[in-house]
Amino acid sequence: MAKGSNSHVVPGAYKAMEQFKYEIANELGIQGGIQNGYWGNLSSRDCGSVGGEMVRRMIEIAEQQLSGTKGGSTY
Repeated sequence: MAKGSNSHVVPGAYKAMEQFKYEIANELGIQGGIQNGYWGNLSSRDCGSVGGEMVRRMIEIAEQQLSGTKGGSTY
């Protein structure tokens, strides 16, 4: 896979997504394995748990925005 092929639709979203990722890892109790931004010490299962939870929450937020309701997550 070519490096740099992934990009964010919204410029500047990178920092927010990184912060979101660390918050989810902390909530799941797996942040201890992350060292100086290096996630290589974590298992694929743990990394997948973080990514999966991020997607679940982003879908929840999008559904709330589409339906015009508020509640649930704070993101």
